[in-house]
Amino acid sequence: MSHTTTPAAPSFGIMTAPMQVTYEDILAVWREADTVPEIEHAWLFDHLMPIGGDPDGPIHEGWTLLSALAAQTRRLRLGLLVTSNRFRPPAVLAKIATTVDVVSGGRLDFGIGVGSRPHPPEARREYPAHGLPFQDTADAVRSLAEACTVIRRLWTEDEPFDFHGTQHHLTGAFANPKPVQRPHPPILIGGRSAATLRVAAEHADLWNIPGGDIEDVVRRSALLDRYCAEIGRDPAAVTRSIHLPVDYDRPAATRAAIDEALDAGFGHIVLGLPAPYPAGVARWVADELVSAHRPR
Repeated sequence: MSHTTTPAAPSFGIMTAPMQVTYEDILAVWREADTVPEIEHAWLFDHLMPIGGDPDGPIHEGWTLLSALAAQTRRLRLGLLVTSNRFRPPAVLAKIATTVDVVSGGRLDFGIGVGSRPHPPEARREYPAHGLPFQDTADAVRSLAEACTVIRRLWTEDEPFDFHGTQHHLTGAFANPKPVQRPHPPILIGGRSAATLRVAAEHADLWNIPGGDIEDVVRRSALLDRYCAEIGRDPAAVTRSIHLPVDYDRPAATRAAIDEALDAGFGHIVLGLPAPYPAGVARWVADELVSAHRPR
C-alpha cells in the first residue's frame, strides 16, 4: 500500500476526449461543469488522430482547444491528460502552456508524459501521418526529463540560458511573459513505467495513472514512493491522480472504482466521460458519482 494518505477532501474532475465530438459538444459540457462546484478540474487528451471509434473521424488539437475552453470558463482548473512530449519542442510547449495559464487567469495544471506507446496501433500512426519522429522508449524518457527541466527553467528564470542535454539543445532560451501561477503551474506527469515514475519522482507535483487494475496502480504508487525516497523527496509531496472511465448505465460500478482509488491513496480523481454526452452530464456526475465521496 502507498505511504501517501488520502487528502481530507478529494478533488474530482472530468475528462472529455476531443475525438468523435464537435467543439460545441465539449464546450457545452465544460460550461456546465464550470457552474458545478463539486467538479474542480477538467481535462482533454493529446492525440492528433482518433484512438477509438472511426479512425477517420474528427479530432481536435488539445492545446488549441484548451485555450478556447480556458477563455470560456471561469473556475475550473484545466489541462491535458497528458501532453505528448513527442509532439512539440519543449520550449515551444512552455510558451503554449504559459499562454493558456494567462488566458485562464492561472488555472492551468500542466500535464505531460512520454507520449504514445506503439500500442494501440491507432496512436502509433499519428507520427508518420504528421511527419513526426518516433523515438525509442529510452530516448523518449530522457527527452521527457530534459523537457521538464527546460520548461521549469523557462517559467522561472529571469535571464536567457543555454541548455545542452542529450535530446534537447537550446541557445539563448528565454520566456516572457511568465505564467500567472508562481513559481509555475503544477506539473502533472502521467504514466506507469518505472522509467517514467523516476521522472515523476523528480519533477511531478501530481502523478496520474489510468485506473482499471487497482492492484497494479497500488504497486506503481509504492514504486513512486520508493523513487521519491531515493532522491530525498517526501513521497507525500506528489499528489496521486487516477483516471477512471465512467459508465452512464452503471454508476454504482464507477462509485466502487472511486472508493478503491480513494482507499489506495489517490485523492485526485479524473472521471472520463464517454461521448455522446447526455444533457446535464456534469450535474449528473456531481449527484451520482461525487456526492457520495464528499465530506458532509
